[in-house]
Amino acid sequence: MKQLIALLMAGMATVAMASETTHPSQPAVEHYSYGSKLDIAKVIHLSTIPKVCEVVPAQMTYEDHQGQRHTVEYQVMGDGCSTH
Repeated sequence: MKQLIALLMAGMATVAMASETTHPSQPAVEHYSYGSKLDIAKVIHLSTIPKVCEVVPAQMTYEDHQGQRHTVEYQVMGDGCSTH
């Protein structure tokens, strides 16, 4: 039984390592707050703002001047407010 558990654990570790090499992990999401200093050299992706009339979370993935990728989450007003 111990050999079976050890074999399963080794298999799961191998799959996890293979997954990381074929699909690089996304950067951890940092939460923006007023006054945060961002070193943005290049914007990689901006999330779509939903068509609602309320404050919603949005994300931006960017590269800093050292080439490191970051994802920052911030609050924006939805894109569904009417000015009629």
